[in-house]
Amino acid sequence: MYQLTRNLSIEEIKKSGFDAYFVDHTTGVYPVAASGAPFTAAYLQSKGDTITDLHENLAAEQKARTTYDNILRFCDDPDVADPIRFLRAREVVHYQRFGEGLRIATDNLDSKNFYAFNPEFDKCGKCGGKKKECSDKHDCSDKDGKC
Repeated sequence: MYQLTRNLSIEEIKKSGFDAYFVDHTTGVYPVAASGAPFTAAYLQSKGDTITDLHENLAAEQKARTTYDNILRFCDDPDVADPIRFLRAREVVHYQRFGEGLRIATDNLDSKNFYAFNPEFDKCGKCGGKKKECSDKHDCSDKDGKC
């Protein structure tokens, strides 16, 4: 933001439509969407489930990459385009790392219970242990509604 606004005159600020932003934030970075909606913590999605959260992270990286692609379609200023290309590449790398994390997480899950429960929170109704750990001790099926 500073690179693009450091030498603007008051007339240029008004002419560009940057004046309303400038009044509230001068040239400081205030995170808002292109529509003008300010950033909120509601954008951060977390369920506390490894698989769910990793899929959310993968989706967020792809959405950011698409946004950067869209910015680059409209931009011919190298002072803007070069950092956006860097940020786009970073999103691709993040997507790859989250994908690796998802693979590692799924490789370590008890496959017969993959979608049946969250092994971090759900407890066995018969022995009180984590279902993943107690399934060898007895039949931990759902027939009694407790497992």
